[in-house]
Amino acid sequence: MRNFLMIIVAAVAFFSACEKDISVNLQQQEPSLVVEGKFETNRYPQVVLTRSLGYFSEIAPATLLASFVHNAVVTVSDSVRTMTLKERIVEIAGLGRVFAYVPDTSRPAAAFRGKNGGRYTLKITADNKSYEAVTTIPLQGLHLDTIWWQRVRKENDTSNARVWARITDAAASGNYARYFTRTNSGAFLPGMNSTMDDQVVNGTTFEIPLDAGVDKSKRENPETYGFFKRGDTVTVKFCNVDKATFSFWRALDFAYNSTGNPFASPTKILGNVPGAVGYWGGYAVTYKTVIIRK
Repeated sequence: MRNFLMIIVAAVAFFSACEKDISVNLQQQEPSLVVEGKFETNRYPQVVLTRSLGYFSEIAPATLLASFVHNAVVTVSDSVRTMTLKERIVEIAGLGRVFAYVPDTSRPAAAFRGKNGGRYTLKITADNKSYEAVTTIPLQGLHLDTIWWQRVRKENDTSNARVWARITDAAASGNYARYFTRTNSGAFLPGMNSTMDDQVVNGTTFEIPLDAGVDKSKRENPETYGFFKRGDTVTVKFCNVDKATFSFWRALDFAYNSTGNPFASPTKILGNVPGAVGYWGGYAVTYKTVIIRK
């Protein structure tokens, strides 16, 4: 043991003596197209296009505003019909008012809504480049049966509550879901771990807690994370998704939760838009609401 410690001390002294400044010349990468597209049951599609920013770029409002991609040609097809999306300013939970591509709903014949079991192709032409991605709005392989709440006691504090869900999985394996929660009249927000699959629970009925959704632009209090308050009205937005959408958000959740952890494994975010960054995802949506008594 003594010899081992002497080796460590000698090594530290050696590397300390050899310490010097090293300048690393990072190659500048061309900005990539970033796609954030979704198509939900009984709703119109919505696609946000931006350009990627450098890792060391200054993130300022003007920089973010300049990152939006304008004048792109964006279409969505269900193999029978094709609709062209137009650029508008829309309100998106967690982002505020942003530029997005949406259908012209003033012309009903030129727009259609998402349906469970549908397969949809997104095509984008921007900056003289073309991109194409396919997603599905799957059938509800994971079925949200019911939700309820339970009181959480922390010492003498009984103001917190947790929401639980009972879910039934279809016999066929390979079902995936993502969930959001809304408190009172707030926005639908995902939990820190917002995805699930049926790898372990295939063909069964199971019960799990659903954490309160979080605004990831704000720091969460670990003492109260996941809880709702007595008196809240909670709505769960439960979405069946395909494997590509599940994989994208599972990796993104993991990366977010690993921020600041020096022992976390590097995470590669896999999108489903070849040549671009991001995803085009379909959501088969179910809503359920519970009122937490005071």
